[in-house]
Amino acid sequence: MFSDDDLRTIREAVQAAERRTRGEIVPMIVPSSARYSDARYLAGLAFSLLTLTVLLTWDLGWEQHVVHLHHPGWVVLGVVLAYAVGYGAGSISVVRRFFSSNERMAFKVRRRAELAFYEHGLHKTREGTGILIMASLLERRVQVLADKAINDRVPLGTWDTLVNDLVQGIKDDLPTEAFCKAIAKCGDLLAEHFPARPGDNPDELADDLIQDK
Repeated sequence: MFSDDDLRTIREAVQAAERRTRGEIVPMIVPSSARYSDARYLAGLAFSLLTLTVLLTWDLGWEQHVVHLHHPGWVVLGVVLAYAVGYGAGSISVVRRFFSSNERMAFKVRRRAELAFYEHGLHKTREGTGILIMASLLERRVQVLADKAINDRVPLGTWDTLVNDLVQGIKDDLPTEAFCKAIAKCGDLLAEHFPARPGDNPDELADDLIQDK
């Protein structure tokens, strides 16, 4: 998804933003925030129920000359095959999204971001100014998590525009540009509340885009 040039561009965007602020910006992208294994079972169940309904109610008019689709053996076989097809289709992103509620996906994305926040040491910055910008592709969601010092000064909802713009940029297949714009906006906001101090602005966290599996 990202070439070496893309990764360098994002890294430079982080460095440029952090030169103006004591905040530490960490961009991250993951394929999904959870496995959603139950979506495969639900897809299999939906396919099998649909097939069962068709087999029991659809009168083709000519099946007596070929095969009687209402025969129990054919019904069972059709339902089993439909379940297998649905279960397999459950591995496709659009199917997993369809069988997962928005509330559940939002919860999973936030939980994944919270884990990443601690895994990558954003809670360890000197002044509590770490901020994570995490995009989760399957859910088409972005989660921004900021440390306490930032949350104490930045009102709730401040990040909404940044989140919406990054989500749209990824949907438009412009992830590098979208990440760079989000990082710049984040830098602007942090520079307002946590401006850089000349000679005292250590780079505490890596500037690279984190790409987790």
